[in-house]
Amino acid sequence: MIITNKLVLPILLSYISLGERAATRAAASASRFDFVWRRLAHFAEPRTAVLAILASALLLGLGTWKARDMKTGDLGKGIPELHDSSRYNRDNAAIVDNFTIGVDVLSMIAQTYNVQGACTQYEIMDAIDRFELYMRNVHGVQSVLALPGLAKIINAGWNEGSLKWRALSRNPDILAQSVTPVDTATGLLNTDCSAMQVLIFTSDHQGTTVSHIVKEIRKFAAENDSEKLKFLLASGNVGVMAATNEAVDTAEISMLLSIFGAIILLCVVTFHSWRAMLCIIIPLTLVSILCNALMATLGIGLKVSTLPVIALGVGVDYGIYLYERIKHQMEDYGQELRQAFYEALRQRGTAAVFTAVTMSIGVGSWAFSALKFQSDMGILLAFMFLVNMLGAIFLLPALAAMLVKPAGKIAASARMKEVA
Repeated sequence: MIITNKLVLPILLSYISLGERAATRAAASASRFDFVWRRLAHFAEPRTAVLAILASALLLGLGTWKARDMKTGDLGKGIPELHDSSRYNRDNAAIVDNFTIGVDVLSMIAQTYNVQGACTQYEIMDAIDRFELYMRNVHGVQSVLALPGLAKIINAGWNEGSLKWRALSRNPDILAQSVTPVDTATGLLNTDCSAMQVLIFTSDHQGTTVSHIVKEIRKFAAENDSEKLKFLLASGNVGVMAATNEAVDTAEISMLLSIFGAIILLCVVTFHSWRAMLCIIIPLTLVSILCNALMATLGIGLKVSTLPVIALGVGVDYGIYLYERIKHQMEDYGQELRQAFYEALRQRGTAAVFTAVTMSIGVGSWAFSALKFQSDMGILLAFMFLVNMLGAIFLLPALAAMLVKPAGKIAASARMKEVA
């Protein structure tokens, strides 16, 4: 963008010459919105600024309250990339509603250490069996499949199917007889039984469901792990989601801190004023919180695909363009804040509004996509582009009216520096 916008574009423009008529039309077009800019310039006055700041504070409170409902991970049933009405998600719902298994599975590994023939050791098999029973009663678990459960069924089969024999024998030979029919190709055990897989089928893969199940697994493991046996997380598509959600939770904080930290640092270096930094950073913070509130309202979870969208929305800041022109008008021409803001709008307001509206309409058209993920991203991006622009036009001058020194004081300070 630096190469194309700062180098290539000026070179191309240098080959274009505008006639007098084009220059006249350009001047007329620039003054077309003067009446709008004059009215918006009132937000740089203390009285109107108070109203804008109070309204922003109200939005901040409501957004913070609603943003607490934002969850990490997927929030709907089925795959989030498709709408609930899609064929795949309808089939997935039918499977979950009518069968004890589902398409979402979390795989646990029961790892043994220095145990020969762990499958024939009652102590080991009983611990896995207790884990299987424990997980069956956890909310969000559809069913559990593990080696001890199959071994009990096989043991009953060797005894005319009697339910009284559906148990784990303490005799290693009988345990071996119950386990032998289970082939390693099932994935429930390896050749020496040092790793036995427990398949946990979940009712869905919503972030709240996954985190609750993982929490219960860790609770059981903490109470029952021993030197001979440990319960290890996790594989399967739900296991990957659980690890991803935890990484996203950690990345969100570091990402926002790095983005806002970079913006704060560069604003202070560029404008040499903490007041200018606050005027720019506060609207961005408000937009970030409102975006989280919108995600909670629309049922969009925080995950790998939505995390970059939040970062992108924060990075699109029209306030920097406007404040740079405000600072220039006040320091170089000695204008009051209201007049400086009006000049900034005249010179850059049309471009900022045009860019925001154009980008919002462009990505907003994604809302009609058959892909739910693309639809959600279009709504989020369109919202952030528009609200960023509104924050720059309404909230930034209001903050400047409360924080920035009047032009007279700036000019006097400049003269004192010259004298010094």
